[in-house]
Formats: sequence, structure tokens, C-alpha cells
Amino acid sequence: MSTSTTTEGAVSGTAGREEEGVTLESLRRKMADFARERDWEQFHSPRNLLLALVGEVGELSEIFQWKGEVPRGLPDWEEEEKQHLGEELSDVLLYLVRLSDICGVDLGKAALRKLELNALKYPVQLCKGSSRKHTRYSSNAHSRSNEDPSSGTSEGLPNTGLHR
Repeated sequence: MSTSTTTEGAVSGTAGREEEGVTLESLRRKMADFARERDWEQFHSPRNLLLALVGEVGELSEIFQWKGEVPRGLPDWEEEEKQHLGEELSDVLLYLVRLSDICGVDLGKAALRKLELNALKYPVQLCKGSSRKHTRYSSNAHSRSNEDPSSGTSEGLPNTGLHR
């Protein structure tokens, strides 16, 4: 799989071969090499990367804007739409990986730790099939005075455990 969506082989070492699997570490290295080769490291401050990431999330959001709910697998989408979606998802991922690298955060370890914390926050026996907010399950339910514990959601989002 090439990491370039526009020109095959535009990223060093990707032309003409399929990778068995992509890791966050391999993406981190490729992004660092990509920036270094172009002398773009000077522009890759945490703030600049975050703003670029937010811009890419906006572009990703535009794809879904006005479509209403979309079924899993996007069965009604044209291949061209799916390819565009993949490109925008990739932009978000690559900026996130680069931002974590510049900030000195091991994104893989941080993500695994967050999953562990969410497992504690949302015990299966209490949460399975529920969209209620975690404060409904934990002992610190009243420690967050700015949230309505009866709503079951935060900012109108279902409780997925991913946006906490």
C-alpha cells in the first residue's frame, strides 16, 4: 500500500511494493522523513500541526455534510466518494501522528492507555447497550457540575467512550 494518494512512490520507499501492515511507528518515521526531506520541520510546531489537523477534520466533515445518517460500509457511495473519504481520513491520521511525534507522545501507548481507562469508566456489566454518560456509572457523578447527569449524553453525543 502506498502512503501517497496522488503520485505512486512520492514518499521514499513506497513505490512498487505492498506493505504487509502499517504501524503508527512506520507512519511516524515516514512523516518525519517527508518533512525533513522538504525542510518543513521548521513549520511543524505543535500549534501549526494542530491547526492543520483541525482544517483536515473540517474537510472530512464536509464529505458527510448534508448526507444525513449513512449506513456502515457506505453501500450507496460511489467508489470515487469512498476514495476521497480515504484521502481525507488519511490526512487526519497523518497530521495526528505527526503532532504526537512533535509533542513527544507515543500515540499507540496513549491510545491503549485510554482504552484501558475507558474500560474502567464504562464497565461492561453496567454499560452494555447503554448510551448514558459515564458519570451515571461512577462515584464522581456529581463532581461535574456543568453537565446534566439526566441527559445521558455530553454535547448531545451518545456515550461511546471515545469522546471523553
